[in-house]
Formats: sequence, C-alpha cells, structure tokens
Amino acid sequence: MSIFKDLGLNEAIISALEELGYEKPTPIQEIAIPQIINSKADLKAFAQTGTGKTAAFSLPILEKIDVNSKNTQAIILSPTRELAIQIARNIEEFSKNIKNFHVLAVYGGADIDKQIKGLKRGSQIVVGTPGRTVDLIKRGRLNLKNVQWLVLDEADEMLNMGFKDELDKVLEATPDTKQTLLFSATFPREVEAIAKNYMTKPVEISAGTKNVGADSVTHEYYLVSDRNRYQALKRIADINPDIYSIVFCRTRRETKDIAEKLIADGYNADALHGDLSQAQRDMVMQKFRNKNLQILVATDVAARGLDVTGLTHIINYKLPDQTENYTHRSGRTGRAGKTGISIALITNKEKGKLRPIERRINKTFEHKQVPGGKEICEKQLYSLIDKVHDIDVNEKDIKDYMPDVYKKLEGLDREELIKRFVSIEFNQFLSYYQNSRDLNGDDSRNKERSSDDSFTRFYINIGKMDDLNPAKLIGVINDNLGKKNAEIGQIEILKSFSFFEIDKNFRDEVLENFKNAEFNNRNIIVEVTTKPKTRSRGKKSFGGGDRNRGGERRSSDGDRNRSDNRGGDRDRNRSNRDRSFSGGGDRRKDSGRRRRD
Repeated sequence: MSIFKDLGLNEAIISALEELGYEKPTPIQEIAIPQIINSKADLKAFAQTGTGKTAAFSLPILEKIDVNSKNTQAIILSPTRELAIQIARNIEEFSKNIKNFHVLAVYGGADIDKQIKGLKRGSQIVVGTPGRTVDLIKRGRLNLKNVQWLVLDEADEMLNMGFKDELDKVLEATPDTKQTLLFSATFPREVEAIAKNYMTKPVEISAGTKNVGADSVTHEYYLVSDRNRYQALKRIADINPDIYSIVFCRTRRETKDIAEKLIADGYNADALHGDLSQAQRDMVMQKFRNKNLQILVATDVAARGLDVTGLTHIINYKLPDQTENYTHRSGRTGRAGKTGISIALITNKEKGKLRPIERRINKTFEHKQVPGGKEICEKQLYSLIDKVHDIDVNEKDIKDYMPDVYKKLEGLDREELIKRFVSIEFNQFLSYYQNSRDLNGDDSRNKERSSDDSFTRFYINIGKMDDLNPAKLIGVINDNLGKKNAEIGQIEILKSFSFFEIDKNFRDEVLENFKNAEFNNRNIIVEVTTKPKTRSRGKKSFGGGDRNRGGERRSSDGDRNRSDNRGGDRDRNRSNRDRSFSGGGDRRKDSGRRRRD
C-alpha cells in the first residue's frame, strides 16, 4: 500500500499528516496527488463525498507553492461559506510545519475589511465563495495575475446555485497559463460543460464510479401521506434512540418549521439554513459536532462542506429536485469504514422519483414500514435497560449519598424497585403510543396540493427551446433581483415557457425588475400565475399547444393572473417539477413535557 511519502510530498507536509493521524492516502488522493505534482495538465477528478478530495488537491499545491513569495498563487472556489471555511481549516492543518505560508478564506456574511487585511499581509492560497471573490477582485484587493492553480470544488453545486457568471469573472482575472483542477462528487451535463469551456484537454481521473452511491450506505423509503410526514419522522427518531442524523429539507422555511417542531416536541435538534448569521451557524455546527445535538435539520446548500463523521442516518424529509443532490446527501453517512442508512419519506405521487435515483446510485430502495407504538416502546425500553447496565458508576463521588438513598428505598424489593425505576422514564412513551394509529400508506385524497401560500408563482416565456435549465433560471432570477435574499420555491421548466416561485414578499419587485429583462437576446415576459385546480373525473380538458389563453383572468388587485392550463408540454415534463432552493446530552431532556404526533 502506498504511503504519502511515495506520492512525492516533502517532509514538512508528511510530518503534519502524521501528527493529524493520517496513515495512508485514500484512492482519490493516491491518484490525484502525483498527477498534480508531476503534470501541468488540467485535471477533472471525480470522487464521492467524504473521500478526501480536499487533501487530494491541496497537498500537491502545498508541495509546489513558493513560500518566498507573498503573491496569491492558488485560488480555490467553493459554493458555500461552510465548505470554504472547512477547506481553509484543513489546509492550515496540512501546512502547520511550513514556515511563511498563509491561507485565507474569503466569504460573504463576514467582515470584508478583515479579509482585505489578510490579503494585504499576503496569502499564497485563497479559498473563497464565488460572490465574495468577485467582490474583492472588483475592489482591486484580490490580484490573481500570479495564480498557478485554480480549483473548482463542488463544481456541480456552484452551477446549481447560479454562479456561472461569477465563475466567468474569476477566470477572466486569472492567467491562461494556470492549471485548472475541477473536483466534483457528481458529473451532470452542466459540469461537463464547465470542463469543455474552462479547461484545455483535461486529464480525467476517478476513484469509484461516477454518480454512484457509496457501498456502505443502505437506502430505505417510507410511504406516508403528506400530512403524516412529520409524525413519521418522529417515529423513525424514536425507534432509533441513538440516532445521529441530518434531516434534509428543500427550503429554508421548511427547515425552520421542522426544526422548531422537533425542539417543541422535546427532541435535541436545531436548524442550519441560509438565514443564520455566520456566528449562529458556527454555534449550531459546534453543538452538532460535539454531539450535543442528535438531529440537524438542514437545506442542501447549507449542508455543503459539513465535516461531520459518525452519522447513523440521513433522512430526506423530502426528496431533492435533482438526483445528484441525493448522492451528496446520502454520502454523508457510511464513512470511515462505518455503515449508514439513507431514508426517504415519500407519498404515492413521489414514488416515481425513486427510479432515477436508483439508476444513479445503482442500488434499490427497500420499502420499510413506519414503526408502530408497541415496537417503539419495546425498543426504547431495552435501550434504557442497556444504558443502565453499561453505565460507569462513580464509586468515589456517589458513596457519601448512598446511605440516605438506601434508607429512602428500604421496604422495596428488587422487582418493585426495577418496575418503579423503569416507569419513571417510560410511562410517557407507554401513554403516548397506547392508541397510536398506523401511519403507513398515502391516504391523502387531495392528490394535487396547492403550492405553499408563502410563495408567489410566476409564468416566464422561456423554456427548454431557449436552452433554459433550473440553474440558468436561478441565475436569471438572481441577476434581475440584484442577488437579494429571496427564497426560490418550485421551478418547472417546460418546452417554450416555465414557472417559478418566489417569496411572496418579493412579488412586486419581480414584476418591476423583469420589465426590461432579456435572456439570450430575447425579451422576457414574467406574469403572476396560479396552479390549476384538479379537474373532476370524467371531464375532458380542451385546448392545446404551448399556451391556452382561455385560463387568463383578473386577480382582485387588478393584475392579470394566468392559470397554468398551458397544454401538452406539462405532463411530458414532470421530471422538472417541484424544484426548490434555499436553499447535549439526551435528546429528551424532560420526558414529562414531551408532545407526540
């Protein structure tokens, strides 16, 4: 087995790795490190989440960096603040024995003046989010003329978040002689387009199979109605007393709502989403890493770059809109030789979303039954008994209290004492689940639920024929709203037109800012619209083509409001529906106050 010294790394780096406990390289490190050290060719590298990609690109750069120069020689772009901070922290650890070396993380939500001071001091490697990196370039504070390496980490997510324009601007500021290194856990068509447009005859390497799930993760789904989804989540948590999990939601609003409900119901949970300040995010993550939280509720974007090991479960409260994101989610468990479980809570109409995921991960979802009350009570009881049996008794500190304890409990025999002890902790579970109902199956009669009323739905006159995809539409929205913190809900890309949802508080701004907007030299038309109501059985719908104007009507405030009765494209493009973006101690502190279902 190869060791790091065999890969061409110097003693300062190797000694730091040994101090950090690194013994041997991962497969992607074993391939990428010598490739980057010995070649100036651009590199396109695939590796699943959690396989050591950061070391794979940062260690060879550290090997070749010129510490005698204060110029920025490497720029590493990452889609989120958390990932940028984590990468910079890892590089600091790897370079701890290299003198005169500095790395700096630059990202939004933090004091830009401090970041500018760090650039003035001199940082050979800068790790940044696209937005803040471009801001510093425009201010003339970040000079990339001497950059030898450009790293695009999690390139697929940067595109999903609409950062194509920022990537273009960063590339314009770097010399043509640089070496571009593209690392990604998935390689959708958009990432292949990056390689084609930004790289020159890249070498392609892979540790594993592209876009496939980890072998150490099993995949399960629970079939529930939408109104029972939250109750099913709680039962899954209850049947796994030692759960250590991330629960993924699709929007910030949903993330907040689910986390608040879990906390109110006595679970040791918290939320991670884009509305938190950096200090709040750091505090939540510190609690989660220390396992003072058992359940972290997060959006896909906020969870990128989380360095957490030992997760037992990943729970998809709702499936992601892109199958690639499921791979990212599930890859956060089953690491470091351990096994993990990825769970999906789905309704009948969402079952079709499992098929493309199964094809991508090359695995089949196993249908599981939502546990019943008796099953949960039994599991909780035996978990309690195991903890009592395995507890370490502090004989020294407890001995002075024991005489009084024995005196208070005298008269109770062994069996009675055990019964009373168990009942203190367990009566609430027994009482709560005594008449619990079956949550399995989707018994929802309302098959077409309306959109969240906190969003406004818009029609836009561009679609697949205009080479539009969700990532490009998000870029169009961000550009015309001035990158404001407006939450985007569902996106539906059809043949010649599309629909998207925006936080209703931005309704008027969307209508105003899109008046003179263009896409690919075509004028954009954006109008408020509504989802069609479900038609009664037996009734035929008339009208074809892309747009049925018979659905137009006036809303109460005088604006024309289009109904989504647009004709033939709708049913043939359901795969693009429902895209939304953002995005201590015992879990049950006080069992007597815990509310259920």
